[in-house]
Amino acid sequence: MAAEFHQRTGKLVVLLNGNRTAKRNKPTEEFNHGLAMSQEALGDGQVFQVRIDRKVNSWSGSIEIGVTALDPNTLDFPSSATGLKGGSWIISGCSVLRDGRSVLEEYGQDLDQLSEGDKVGIQRTAGGELHLWVNGRDCGVAASGLPPQVWGVVDLYGKCTQVTVVGCDNVFRREETRRAATTEEGFVGMELSDVVNNAILTAYSGSLLNVSLGSPLDGGCSVTSNDALLFHEKCGTLIKLSNSNKTAERRRPLDEFNNGVVMTNRPLRDNEMFEIRIDKLVDKWSGSIEIGITMHNPNNLDYPATMTNLRSGTIMMSGCGILTNGKGTRREYCEFSLDELQEGDHIGLMRKSSGALHFYINGIDQGVAATQTLPTVYGVVDLYGMAVKVTIVHNHNHSDRLRRNNAIMRALSPDVGRRVFDSGDAEVERLLFHPNCGQKAAIVCDGRTALRPHATDDFNHGVVLSNRSLRSNEIFQVRIDKMVDKWAGSIEIGVTTHNPAYLQLPSTMTNLRSGTWMMTGNGVMHNGTTILDEYGHNLDRLKAGDTVGVMRKEDGSLHFFVNNVDQGLAASNVPSNVYAVVDLYGQAAQATIIDDIDLPPLPDDSLDGNNQISPCSLFSLTPSNDLRFHHLHGNNAVISNGGRTAFRQNCRSEFNDAIVMSSRALREGEMFEILIQKMVDRWSGSIEAVNIETPPYLGVTAIRPEDLEFPSTMTDIDYDTWMLSGTAIMQDGNTMRNNYGCDLDSLTTGSRIGMMRSLNGDLHYYINGVDQGVACSGLPPELYAVVDLYGQCVQVSITSGSLPVDNSLSLSNVTEKSFPAHSPAPGIAHRFHANCGKNVALQSDGCRAVRVHGFSHGIVFSIKELRSDEVFEVKVDEIDEQWSGSLHIGLTTLQPSDVPCTSSGLPPSLLELRSKVSWLVSGSEIRRNGTLQKQNYGCSLERLTVGNRVGVKRGGDDTMHVFVDGVDMGVAAAGIAKNVFAVVDLYGKVVSVSIVSSSALEETESMKPPSMSSDSCSEEEEEEELAPCENEASVFMATIEFMENHGRNILLSNEGHTATRVASYNQGVVASAQPLPRQLLFKIQIDRLNSQWTSSLSLGVIGNCPERFNFPGTASSIKRSAWLIQRDSVFHNSLKICDNYGPNLDTCPEGTVLGLLVDNAHALHLFVNGMDQGVAAQDIPNPCFVVIDLYGQCEQVTIVTNDVMAIGGDGGHLRCQGDLEKADVVDGIKENLCWTPPPEVNPMKTCEYQALCARFKELLPLPDGYFNEELKCNLCYCESCHKLRGDEAYYKRGDPPKDYALPFGWCRFALRLNPRCEVANVYKKWHTAYHGTSVGALRRALDHGELVSAGGASIFCSKQAKVELQNGYNEPEENSVQEKDIVKVNLSPTMRYVGLDRFCPKIQFKDLKSQRHHQAQVAFQVCVRPGSYKVGPQSVGASESIDPRFSNNEIEWVTKERASTVLYGLLIRVE
Repeated sequence: MAAEFHQRTGKLVVLLNGNRTAKRNKPTEEFNHGLAMSQEALGDGQVFQVRIDRKVNSWSGSIEIGVTALDPNTLDFPSSATGLKGGSWIISGCSVLRDGRSVLEEYGQDLDQLSEGDKVGIQRTAGGELHLWVNGRDCGVAASGLPPQVWGVVDLYGKCTQVTVVGCDNVFRREETRRAATTEEGFVGMELSDVVNNAILTAYSGSLLNVSLGSPLDGGCSVTSNDALLFHEKCGTLIKLSNSNKTAERRRPLDEFNNGVVMTNRPLRDNEMFEIRIDKLVDKWSGSIEIGITMHNPNNLDYPATMTNLRSGTIMMSGCGILTNGKGTRREYCEFSLDELQEGDHIGLMRKSSGALHFYINGIDQGVAATQTLPTVYGVVDLYGMAVKVTIVHNHNHSDRLRRNNAIMRALSPDVGRRVFDSGDAEVERLLFHPNCGQKAAIVCDGRTALRPHATDDFNHGVVLSNRSLRSNEIFQVRIDKMVDKWAGSIEIGVTTHNPAYLQLPSTMTNLRSGTWMMTGNGVMHNGTTILDEYGHNLDRLKAGDTVGVMRKEDGSLHFFVNNVDQGLAASNVPSNVYAVVDLYGQAAQATIIDDIDLPPLPDDSLDGNNQISPCSLFSLTPSNDLRFHHLHGNNAVISNGGRTAFRQNCRSEFNDAIVMSSRALREGEMFEILIQKMVDRWSGSIEAVNIETPPYLGVTAIRPEDLEFPSTMTDIDYDTWMLSGTAIMQDGNTMRNNYGCDLDSLTTGSRIGMMRSLNGDLHYYINGVDQGVACSGLPPELYAVVDLYGQCVQVSITSGSLPVDNSLSLSNVTEKSFPAHSPAPGIAHRFHANCGKNVALQSDGCRAVRVHGFSHGIVFSIKELRSDEVFEVKVDEIDEQWSGSLHIGLTTLQPSDVPCTSSGLPPSLLELRSKVSWLVSGSEIRRNGTLQKQNYGCSLERLTVGNRVGVKRGGDDTMHVFVDGVDMGVAAAGIAKNVFAVVDLYGKVVSVSIVSSSALEETESMKPPSMSSDSCSEEEEEEELAPCENEASVFMATIEFMENHGRNILLSNEGHTATRVASYNQGVVASAQPLPRQLLFKIQIDRLNSQWTSSLSLGVIGNCPERFNFPGTASSIKRSAWLIQRDSVFHNSLKICDNYGPNLDTCPEGTVLGLLVDNAHALHLFVNGMDQGVAAQDIPNPCFVVIDLYGQCEQVTIVTNDVMAIGGDGGHLRCQGDLEKADVVDGIKENLCWTPPPEVNPMKTCEYQALCARFKELLPLPDGYFNEELKCNLCYCESCHKLRGDEAYYKRGDPPKDYALPFGWCRFALRLNPRCEVANVYKKWHTAYHGTSVGALRRALDHGELVSAGGASIFCSKQAKVELQNGYNEPEENSVQEKDIVKVNLSPTMRYVGLDRFCPKIQFKDLKSQRHHQAQVAFQVCVRPGSYKVGPQSVGASESIDPRFSNNEIEWVTKERASTVLYGLLIRVE
């Protein structure tokens, strides 16, 4: 036999070396069409053997080899060997296929594992048997009954790209001798399974299956390749094995959920896949299949009921986590949960040669589960809970590999997602809608259009799915044809693993709890749970004509598209076989699938009132264009405006290094046009013989941006690049033509320059839309546009054919002089907070910060929280070039006042500030708590120099913006918390900065009336009465009641104004019957609580009409357009968006009045007993409905809105004018004013803690005449009460103002006022302090009315008296002559100090009501005259800070003056 290939081959094969070498062309672009055959038919016993010369890693699969009865002279070569029919036997991987169908699994050596240099051959024996030879070893009989004349076939498939025919006579003879010797010995005593087929039996009898890839011919004990993975015969007590031990099933699955452990019959080899298929599940149990490895030999193992009970040598995947020896080691190993898998899903595992353990779900590697495992481990499966039956499968299926390779091929195709028709290939099945659709939906136009025929009657049940699963990188896109304006919400789109033929379609896809990813609104939901809250364009705002699409990429990532614009990564690890799904929800009434075939026009009524064309929809109006600038660019270039605008930073000091490219290759006949928006006159003349007066260079290149190392100028690109410079056309940096029709040097600001590669390869330039003629010819396809922002040209934007340029985000469009210069707004200048890094010195009254030494420890904060859209801006005053790095700037939720006073309170760098949530810009990176979120953002702060200005803003849409020299760099981060401070880090070379911004005031703050939303407290309600409000804007009455549609345990009464939960603890959701008007305060009162339950009510708003809503068991399960306040947190679509908001609603007593208000800025407010708790959420839709969940303790509420007039005007707050004293205004900044809550909502009558304190007070022998008769003056400072009032922790009082802390945890009983003191305004102008005392000293102090009396007895001194009633804490002043006549009193501005046991000794008492024993303490709240006391250090020996607001060196006040203190209230604390 001639050892060479036949001259006829597959279309990509070339023959070399005298037809002895076959090579597949385009190995990284094509994986098939690589067939080669032997020159002649094989003789009996002859081996046709080839050596693998070359492999690539681009594909899966590898060489395939076999024989065929088809004559190569007349054969029409198929794309792969498995396509050969008419008597063909092909070995692929470990499988033997006859005419394309598998006839034997697990045969011989896996051909996919062969390496370069390995040899593989095929042989037809005289008896008509087919044998495979690998590296000189016979793998045994692969098939029998071969015809006498067959040709050898080699398929250069997948990874294999080149082979060479080699001689094999010596190998043949040596192996024949070895086989003869082995045959004589035979196999003595070997037991074989009864179900082994004849071919394998023959192979065993001839000892033909002993192969070892790459091992020497002699020596070593090899493992038989047909030792296939099976389940071990010893297994769990309920397991039944079948199918030759490949299938395991748990008996009595409806009665038992465990005892279903099975293991492999042998240890796993390195890099061997152990994979099973789920055959059967039952619905009865929770939990499902678990899979893993164990070191225990199944022969010796006493099987446990479940593998998680095994406490040694075992690693299991359970749910989505990893358990090691029964204990969780990784809670979130992957996004897939084994509990959510369906019948037909595959689960596999592999122990790598490195010892790492990987799990696979439907063929997708989930990553490293454990880094080190033992070398000898068995595979183990636990058929637990829902899992009933599984079967071992093998990963050598040729059709699976072919599908994977086809997917990779599509990924490399330039027409991703488009339907491609090739005359040589079968037509791809077209994407249509599946006929099985929602009960209110219909499919028309041959499956291309879906609609809700009665869209005005119902808003859901409009789910439709694609007729087939999506291929990787295939886009499924629909156009919205028709909309109605009756409902809230709109179209939703996504993917699901459920086959539409068998799926029981839900009313809306977000109700599906498995295998589903949906984009809804501007969020992404997975199995009904929100995983991304702020994602992409809001689908609820789309109009008729807009398009939406979805694509699952090859890597398992999911992307959504709106009007052909990729909205970014939405989810990862999405399985491969997913169907597209569209939910025609709410306003969306009709949609049509878009592909490359004729698209039907919009319906005739598409332009009526319900179907206005979206201004951003270009699909139906102009050719769609997603051209942007690529994120890779020159060092001085900055991309903004969503990729549409490019500008050169430092344009007056840098003239080059600003090359930008298009985000993708230009299509044939596609126009790329830019608008010159800004030029500078800085550059003129010549610098080193380089003329730099030109506008941008503009051209095209065949180089991909990822492959280009961006040079300083475009002329330095010396290959595959064509460009226009002035009037010259240049190729690869050399001039090829002068005096072209246009001159770029003559262009000015506002000029448009475009270019286009025509269908015949000509390049045309356009000036202001006018074709300038052919610039050059013969250009290849797949060209990227290139722009060099060189010299005078500073900024350009893409215009032609692109989406409209958003000028609001672009930079100036004239010259650099038009950059906004900072002009401080009138108001109070920003300042830095006194708490800062240890190397910072503040100057100029807190407006300048200087780092005095080192390169770090330079963190400074704004003194106040930033308002919405308020810019905090600093100017760089000094730099030191000896350091690297630069200034960092951002926002943080850390309150500067909470920073410890010690030098170790702040980290060296802002990157390490992680005690609270912080967002910052470092260089050109965005980081959240030090974790990288975004790269290549705006101008790099590393380039800052003296005079540059940097600012930060928290936008009203919860975004962070950074400004450089007044230019907004765009959105840096989203989801910013409400209460944030600006933070700046003087790091590296930036040594000093000054604040150049100010806090703008809408009106003079000292004249602005106090707002109950932010300035309310109840600490000093005795001073002012709530003044009547004047000049209120439009006030109207509104009648609101509960809707008849509600939770099943709700009973409505009182004409729909009262809702009562009559059973259980849930199913108590009610909603308002009418939408909530803007500026109307909707109020309810808690009528009845039941202490049998825990938790309590929650309330909020929903954007959907609840008339036909199927209310869930709790309001927290509403996941569409819902904002809910629960406990002290705010939730949006079940996702927490705010912590520590308002009081804990679980602690609200009976009689509490709760209110909801949506202001004109679409912000939601919560009112508690008339107190505005501030903005809870923003962007509330209109209309919206109130929703209340009577959960747990809360059993009845009543609407009280109808008795109160609504609040009108723009403010959204109830504002009343009060008198402003000097103590209320400090340095022009208004302090908090305190107002009295309405008496009827005083929580005193229902607070159990206050009642307990009052009962203890009654036990004291104190006359009632000492106390104020008005109960409203008594205040409880327990956690529930002070949060209900909205108290802050600290206030100022006196002249000059002095801080003091509220006595949280205590209860205050107001003392009767001294008329003389009231006249003198003692309570306003004196400072507030606290004095700890004992029960025995109370009466004496009250009798004197002050703490220092003429009698000389001190109520509070450093040494305790022996007799408690005498209270002789006498500690005379040093060097005193008359010790008994001079006493001193110690006070403190915080009860954290004077409330210590040393100052407030505890006394035990028995509560007469509960008959329980408690401990109580007493103290006084006093007013102390300014200037009558000295501030000193603590005297209790404390080593840590006692109160974060007060230094330990200033926490004790001492006074010796008579008449310097006035008793204000009696404080009681009970434990």
